[in-house]
Amino acid sequence: MKPRIIEYYYALASPWSYLGNDRLREIAAACDAAIDPVIIDYDPMFAAAGTVPLPERPPLRKAYRLVELRRWSAWRGVPLVPEPRHYRGEVEEPDERLAALMVTAAGAAGEDSLALAHAIGRALWAEERFPFERAELLSIAAENGFDGPTLLAAAQTPETARLYERQTERAIARGVFGMPFYIFRDEPFWGQDRLEMLEAALAP
Repeated sequence: MKPRIIEYYYALASPWSYLGNDRLREIAAACDAAIDPVIIDYDPMFAAAGTVPLPERPPLRKAYRLVELRRWSAWRGVPLVPEPRHYRGEVEEPDERLAALMVTAAGAAGEDSLALAHAIGRALWAEERFPFERAELLSIAAENGFDGPTLLAAAQTPETARLYERQTERAIARGVFGMPFYIFRDEPFWGQDRLEMLEAALAP
């Protein structure tokens, strides 16, 4: 039987990715599907897709985004601070590259990269921490059972950087234009608010 695989394209600074992670895992487990988590560099993806990044969106859209974050946090039962102390994404997106490379290295090593990614997202969006500096990344890794120093060393290799680039190129080739983005058997689903539709598509 052909494996049932959910392609999952995401980035660490996306609160919507963070909000949907637990529900995605629940759906995959209930539907006997596997998740292929693909962390990407959103800047080249946005550029390729013509997507307007958050800092360039009009004030009305930025304000509505905060309403939706509160709404979906309550709906999903996932703790989230819509305007965390260490996030200035409405003006300038944070540099998540080192953290993303650590997650990429974890995936390349056969570890649960999505668990690490979710812990980093939780640190930013629920715990009011800034998870994109070395010391905090090492703390988050240790708290969640990962070998932080090993992953940090691997994150700084050319091989991991190239893998991260290839993952981004894959997202662009697959038509990804926002985050989170799920694909099941070539059917795209954009946004964690489409997870129940994804679940219906997975149903036998």
